[in-house]
Amino acid sequence: MKFVKGIGLFFIYPVFLLCLGFYAGVRTSHFFYPGEQYERLYYVPEDENTASAQNGDNRQESRADEILAEGASAEEPSSGAETESLPAAVSRETLSVETEYVLEERDIEGQTTVETTWKLPDKYVGMNREQFVEAMKLYEASPPLAEMSRGFESLEVLSFSRERVVVQMNYRYVKPSSSFYLAVYDNEVVVLLEDKETIYIDDTRIMLDELPDDIQQDIIHMLWIENEEKLYAFLEAYSS
Repeated sequence: MKFVKGIGLFFIYPVFLLCLGFYAGVRTSHFFYPGEQYERLYYVPEDENTASAQNGDNRQESRADEILAEGASAEEPSSGAETESLPAAVSRETLSVETEYVLEERDIEGQTTVETTWKLPDKYVGMNREQFVEAMKLYEASPPLAEMSRGFESLEVLSFSRERVVVQMNYRYVKPSSSFYLAVYDNEVVVLLEDKETIYIDDTRIMLDELPDDIQQDIIHMLWIENEEKLYAFLEAYSS
């Protein structure tokens, strides 16, 4: 009997020590690592953290986009109004078939002005101010012979609108004589009155060296032209 008790105690005692050691180990682990349990309780999968962070970034980006959109929308009305006003202004300042074409013919010597209203030439219809002014500059640079014979010197666009355009034509009127002389100045043919001194037309656009040799010699010695009709016949025949 004593032998059996000895054997039982031999087995029970080690088991009891093993359990006691296990319990002591668990308690010791909780004592030295108290946060591990809470970390397990509040553990969130990595994928969920990433998704949450991405959602937060997306919300911040969306908010930033909204702020930018609000700022852009606040600026758009003024720029849009300017954009819309430009075509309207251009259309209002474009000449039409109903535009009055007023010419003020000014006598430079006599300081008098005669105003006449004409139908707007078709070539000017649809032009804006810049285009019309450019067309007038071209006209001023190369006026017709008829205008040159009247003493045309310059022009100026006084006013421009869709309803009315006013052009001032400046003339230095010269009373034509019954006969004329052709002379040369700086290789260009000019027209003189019968006194051989007063220039009647100084811009014939006829170069002396482009004429036949016999006519060149006549002009060098002043070619006499009988009347105005023969003068314009010559100018039209040889002008470029």
